[in-house]
Amino acid sequence: MLTVFYMVTTTQAFVDYLQKEKKYSPHTINAYLNDIISFQSFNKINFEQDNIEQVDYSQIRTWIVSLVDADISNVSVNRKIASLKAFYKFLLKIKQIEVNPLLKHKALKISKKLQIPFSEKEVAEVFVRMWNPLGFEEVRNKLIIDLFYTTGMRRTELIHVKAADVDLSNNTIKVLGKRNKERILPILPIIKEQFSLYISERSSLESVKDIEFLFLTKKGLKLNDSFVYRLINSYFSTVSEKVKKSPHILRHSFATHLLNNGADLNSVKELLGHSSLASTQIYTHSSLSELKKVYEDAHPRNK
Repeated sequence: MLTVFYMVTTTQAFVDYLQKEKKYSPHTINAYLNDIISFQSFNKINFEQDNIEQVDYSQIRTWIVSLVDADISNVSVNRKIASLKAFYKFLLKIKQIEVNPLLKHKALKISKKLQIPFSEKEVAEVFVRMWNPLGFEEVRNKLIIDLFYTTGMRRTELIHVKAADVDLSNNTIKVLGKRNKERILPILPIIKEQFSLYISERSSLESVKDIEFLFLTKKGLKLNDSFVYRLINSYFSTVSEKVKKSPHILRHSFATHLLNNGADLNSVKELLGHSSLASTQIYTHSSLSELKKVYEDAHPRNK
């Protein structure tokens, strides 16, 4: 009983650390906890051991093998191990353990799937088809697509934008990114008028429950992930035959098109809200093809 109580208090201390020091979102913290509890249950059943602070790497490796045998993807397994690794790093920090059992663990290999962005022509075609939006929903949908494409914000960032976050006098919008990091994004003058039109249409809604949020359903409720995904998918399905048509692909297109048209990597990194250049460099593969074309067209030896 003492061991279980000690484990609960240690886990709570870990949650407080993720919440207050790391400033992780509730969703991320719950994912970490679920992974830790899952390993704890596995350890108790297979090794009759309650306290996972006393495990060695061989026990963790047995858990990894069981996950792979259960056809759980390497991406998901790596995420679960990352949760455990964070927990043990925390225990090391507060001196509850002397050695992190995952110190020398190497992540499972994953095959990188190439995410193909929309072409500039495909994006332009969507805007041609939305040239003269009528009514609340059409005006809202056009503004959402334009914001994704002109700011590169994430889906969850767009959903949580509040009306007060938009500053039309300075042409900026404030978003809350990963780990609760705020960033200010520029708004192109070309869509400033769309904001005014949308706010006007929004004010005509009969019932508004989530009034603080910028984007709402026609019933006055805050948008959710699946709603925004379906919105992007429906509009781009009319102009593109690409397998994946999602808000993330539109964000991917934003970064790729900027790089193709001469933007530097550091600027794109800041706009996307990436913490390191390594995250932004995944977008350079598309701009490389554009660079090759310019190179082949310009080099004297190719004439």
